[in-house]
Amino acid sequence: MPMQPWFGDAKLGIFVHWGIYAVDGVQESWSFYDDVVPHEQYMSQLDRFTAARYDPREWARLFARAGARYAVLTSRHHDGVALWDTAHGELNVGRDLISGYAEALREQGLKVGLYYSHSDWNHPDYASTRKPGRPPELEDNRYSEVAAEFEDLEAWERFLAYRDGQIRELTRRYRPDLMWFDGEWDRSEEQWRIPELAALIRSEVPDVVFNARMLSEGDYATPEQGAPVLPPEGPWELCLTINDSWGHQHHDHHHKSVDQLIRYFTETIGGGGNLLLSVGPREDGTITDEQARRLEGLGDWIARHAEAVYGTVRGLPPGHHYGPSTLSKDRRTLYLTLFDAPRAEINVRGLLNKVRRISVLGSGTELPHQVTGGLHETPGILWIAPPPAADLDPHATVLAVELDGELELYRGGGRF
Repeated sequence: MPMQPWFGDAKLGIFVHWGIYAVDGVQESWSFYDDVVPHEQYMSQLDRFTAARYDPREWARLFARAGARYAVLTSRHHDGVALWDTAHGELNVGRDLISGYAEALREQGLKVGLYYSHSDWNHPDYASTRKPGRPPELEDNRYSEVAAEFEDLEAWERFLAYRDGQIRELTRRYRPDLMWFDGEWDRSEEQWRIPELAALIRSEVPDVVFNARMLSEGDYATPEQGAPVLPPEGPWELCLTINDSWGHQHHDHHHKSVDQLIRYFTETIGGGGNLLLSVGPREDGTITDEQARRLEGLGDWIARHAEAVYGTVRGLPPGHHYGPSTLSKDRRTLYLTLFDAPRAEINVRGLLNKVRRISVLGSGTELPHQVTGGLHETPGILWIAPPPAADLDPHATVLAVELDGELELYRGGGRF
């Protein structure tokens, strides 16, 4: 299927990890899987999950102010607890918390994404088989597999029927633009029946986008937490937490600063990716002030520099400019990001084009520039005068470099 153009244009998405784990502020699903929290205690959160102050329109307005163009909500994590009143399986919150979310996003012009875990560590038929190639003895975890002698392929078929039933509900009710899968490591592509699952979803929403955890059917790469040094060649997305936790954990106040988030964002879009930034609402549905302020701070910066964000593609490869950059879709304007106040001229190497004009994005102040050096096919270095102090952005300044044609770069080693 061709990649949907909206995804590459979106640049920023909001990842919403919300579930019963927010009640006690424990790690989502993994806390009982790894025996950090007793299973009974973990599941007791279901009766204490209220969503009492959940206002999806408030979420959507905040996400729009952040500059996001889509969001992804954890409809069902590995713990198997569904955020909608599913007719399949025993675990859900007893009401539909997804309809309001989907409607509110669309009111703000945002695309609707749903996270769904392939794995379900609470389903009675899930731990009925094991991934091919694993040693025959039980070595992993009682919630995810059984020893080879106890495999029950009929139970596995029942689990797949349950999964397919939930997926039909999600696609028919909410018509997601993006399905964000997780938990794929527990089984093989053949066991998950990935092509059949993709066909099921596309029969309801033909233009849906899949992340890479749909394996052979995935549309884009999904690096997690660690920003790639060499960005993937095709479409991709960095999923990142604002603090150190995906869901709400009361003790975690180690939030990234607005400066750091802007760096993550500009480096990601400069490499051709999107940033999927995670928030963890409290169990009542409210987003903490610490996280909301950071989203709004990022959104303020994006609004001031929208020209260098939306309608752009990946910028210069490493080595041409000491910082991220983006390029207009017509490839005639290069946007250079400066994180620090420059103490000397800014340089760009390997630029074959002549430069028509260079200005500070936002203020419009034009900057003097010159080219020095160069021999035969090797171009000289472009030197740009530093912007005046009054034109510097408090977080990151962007320069617009207008070229005499489509960007051309020299990537050679010079004359030997």
